Amino acid sequence: MNLLIHSIVIKNNNFCAVRFPILNKKKIINDPVYGFITIPSELVYDLIQHPYVQRLRYIKQLGMTHLVYPGALHTRFHHALGAMHLMSLAIETIKSKGQAISHEEEEAVMIAILLHDIGHGPFSHALEHTIVDWVSHEHITALLMNNLNREFDGKLTMALEIFNNRYPKTFLHQLVSGQLDIDRLDYLNRDSFFTGVSEGVISFDRIIKMLDVVDDQLVVEEKGIYSIEKFLIARRLMYWQVYLHKTVIAAEQMLVKILERAKELSLDGRNLFASPCFAYFLKNSVSREEFRNDPGNLERFTKLDDNDIFTSIKVWADDEDLILSTLCNHLISRNLYKVEISNEPPPGEWINELAERVTDEFEVSDDDTSYFVFTDTIKNNAYHVGDGSINILMKNGSIQDITKASDNSNLEALAKTVQKYILCYVKEVRNVD
Repeated sequence: MNLLIHSIVIKNNNFCAVRFPILNKKKIINDPVYGFITIPSELVYDLIQHPYVQRLRYIKQLGMTHLVYPGALHTRFHHALGAMHLMSLAIETIKSKGQAISHEEEEAVMIAILLHDIGHGPFSHALEHTIVDWVSHEHITALLMNNLNREFDGKLTMALEIFNNRYPKTFLHQLVSGQLDIDRLDYLNRDSFFTGVSEGVISFDRIIKMLDVVDDQLVVEEKGIYSIEKFLIARRLMYWQVYLHKTVIAAEQMLVKILERAKELSLDGRNLFASPCFAYFLKNSVSREEFRNDPGNLERFTKLDDNDIFTSIKVWADDEDLILSTLCNHLISRNLYKVEISNEPPPGEWINELAERVTDEFEVSDDDTSYFVFTDTIKNNAYHVGDGSINILMKNGSIQDITKASDNSNLEALAKTVQKYILCYVKEVRNVD
């Protein structure tokens, strides 16, 4: 704790400094979505100041989405602070309805939501399976939280238990991770704000006011049912209109292909331009076990952000490798893949024809055509029935799943996973004779 010499007094003919704590960690942050956000405690302040959290300032929340919605430049740091703020409102509401939550539990659940995204890598989900060997950001988050707990002398133990769903009060974990968690309330509201997509606007404040706890389970009072319906519909629309927008898919797929090529070249012995930590992940396939067993891998990961990736892409645009330089130049100039989305797999004949056109246009081998033409699938599922269901507290005291409690028949459709097929190819081959 920082100390300030408040005054000098004489005691037994000796000068004695009287010290009082400086209360300089109760900061107020001006958030464009919610207004003023208060940092609730010194521990939370110190965590926000930690490099693990500060790194999130340099990782965009929506990856390549700014290439479609120019305003989508907000960061995961924005989101972490916003989620922490909404968590404070949710805890205040639940306490006001008679649920016993101690000061320690309140601080712990706010820390859990503040830190829930610290394991994200550069450009977030687009790179989870390229620069690391199929290691999820949730796994890396848990490892980083363990590191922080050791660094802060065990003060994050309860937050870790809540995050990992090992704390006796289950509803606290549901606030951090569930189908109506604080994470989703903030990112839907925030992403809608910065993209300008009004379909994503939700009544987050009313939803929070309707929260309660019954038998250790998070519930929503019946009078909040229409706000929940709008929340689920907004989530579905935001996926199709923002997160799975075909141009966003095109940009993210191109970024993934660039990194796949860079890694392939690096593993073959090429020394590509990259920051030291980025170069390490290009030259090594780091598995989940290696993250856990070698602390150095985790520390290298925490030194990566969006700047490492895009700086390299700008340099690689002049690389001698035709595939790498072509894709990098395409991304920089926003000459993205053409994306065709369909309910059925694209015809094999059309894929083969495009592959032949790629071979002729770029003079690459058959094995390398997959950098220029390929298929994949996308899924949209707004709600999973039975998977941490959104429970409605009816006026008669019974608990019902939202799909049963609502008279909106469309909600049952939202519970079904919609899968679509995508075909991506470079635009140069679209009209080749």
